[in-house]
Amino acid sequence: MHPVLFEIGDLFTIYSYGFFIVVGAIAGIIYVAYQTRKNYNTNFDTINSLFLLLLISAIFGGKVFLFFENPSYYADNFSKLLTGKGFVFYGSLLFCIPAMLYFFKKKGLPVLPMLDIMAITTCIVHFFGRIGCFMAGCCHGIEWHGPLAVTFTNPVCLAPLNTPLHPTQLYSALMIGLIGLTLLLLKNRKSFDGQVFLSYLILYAIGRSVIEVFRGDISRGYVIEDWVSHSQFISFLVISASLYFYIRLSKK
Repeated sequence: MHPVLFEIGDLFTIYSYGFFIVVGAIAGIIYVAYQTRKNYNTNFDTINSLFLLLLISAIFGGKVFLFFENPSYYADNFSKLLTGKGFVFYGSLLFCIPAMLYFFKKKGLPVLPMLDIMAITTCIVHFFGRIGCFMAGCCHGIEWHGPLAVTFTNPVCLAPLNTPLHPTQLYSALMIGLIGLTLLLLKNRKSFDGQVFLSYLILYAIGRSVIEVFRGDISRGYVIEDWVSHSQFISFLVISASLYFYIRLSKK
């Protein structure tokens, strides 16, 4: 693929992954700003503060979970954690949730309705992020010689070169896009506040567990070797907790 979007001499390089993350963040900010201004009359400074807090939480959480994927390695090579590479999405997500709860309560915003808005926002940002993954070759699939297989040839890519692979990044992008569309349909038909957010967690965790079967980046680690990956185990916990709160809130 094209891990480097373009270069201007030796001055600077624009990487595809970072570019798509920025595009996703801008789209997410626009969506949140529109929804919160329409419903709660918030100002743009509040949204900027929210996204700054989430950025910090996402980076920190993503690195914490990365460390626990291979503690012995990162304990001896701690500097590897301080680079711009290597993040675990679940770590970012699970650290952002308490950050959002804190922010919404501090600003006097309704917590559950705001979480519903943020669920769709997360889909927007994550969709573009997975396109960036595809361009960079990270989060790649296992070897596959089927009709949809992709072969990475750029030496800057993080995927194995010259080997047909499952395009798991595109599987994820498609899944996230479909989840986002489902949530958009649900948000005007929901029976309780928080339903959209909990539905997002459940749907994503199920989809992620399936896609993990086709993932080939072994660095993400396993709870049970070659059987249950870290992400599948976390998905099980997320589904269990989300179903508990879904049932509890629906009864109210």
